[in-house]
Amino acid sequence: MSSSVPAAAPPPPPPTVPSVLLPELLGFIPQFLLDDIINVANDEAKQSVDAMEQFLQRWADARAEKTAEWDPTQEIEQGLVSFQTLLESHVDVAFDFFEAWSMRNIFAIPADLPIVAPHQAGLNLEEPPEKEAELLAEIDELRRKVHAQRKLKRLFTRAVRRSAKDLERSRERLERLAFLRAPQMQALLSLPNEFHAMFDAVSSLPPLDPSSAVFEPGIVPEPGKRPWETSKTGYINWAVEQLMQRAKEKAKGEPSASGFGEGSSAVSAAAAAAYDVGSAEDVKVLLEQVGARESTQNGHKGKGVDRMDTS
Repeated sequence: MSSSVPAAAPPPPPPTVPSVLLPELLGFIPQFLLDDIINVANDEAKQSVDAMEQFLQRWADARAEKTAEWDPTQEIEQGLVSFQTLLESHVDVAFDFFEAWSMRNIFAIPADLPIVAPHQAGLNLEEPPEKEAELLAEIDELRRKVHAQRKLKRLFTRAVRRSAKDLERSRERLERLAFLRAPQMQALLSLPNEFHAMFDAVSSLPPLDPSSAVFEPGIVPEPGKRPWETSKTGYINWAVEQLMQRAKEKAKGEPSASGFGEGSSAVSAAAAAAYDVGSAEDVKVLLEQVGARESTQNGHKGKGVDRMDTS
């Protein structure tokens, strides 16, 4: 009974640098280089097939001149297709092996080989993990600040737009009120002190009592009321004014009878001045009118009292 010893398995390949880091270490992508080499080989194979086709076409034309019954077109096409297929197959197989061998040998960097990447030149890679954690925390803090600054910038931009709109509205309002800056308005600001004192004196006057007010010629009564409708005193003043005006007109109309014309003596002038005040008949008529008005008012008051009692 014979025992068969199993064949020993081949040793695993040594650990290498990850292929992701190869472009950083070499400065180019190895796969792209191999693809360019394979593309050049395929182009050369295609050119070889084209050259073989031209050669066979010339050979077939020379033989057809000697043998007119022979047609080599179909045989040439089949031969060229077979040749192209066989050549491309060999090229593909050969360069697949070449690509795999290159990635395992040429572009394989042992993991234990001390290599410094170009972007890590001059850096201290022996920092403790605590230092790295601090740096990562600092990076996170800087990212947070950058985010806050971007948010603040957006808020400032929005505020600037809003302020621009408010400024435009304020300018429009200022244009509407531009008439206040006219020279005439500026002149009003520089009024003399006498006008200010006059305004203060008028403002400090006590309010006017209509019941005790005595209207003189030229003084305007209360709005909506005539002079004789304000009070008893107002009515008397109005009646006296009417009588005086009538007496003056009568004296001026009769200068010869009364002796008050121009050229009279001082006594005549004094008499005329006394007559201007009013005659005895005028005063009598005035007193009668005043008495009649008082009796009328008392009668109205009595009726009002009677009505109140009956109610």
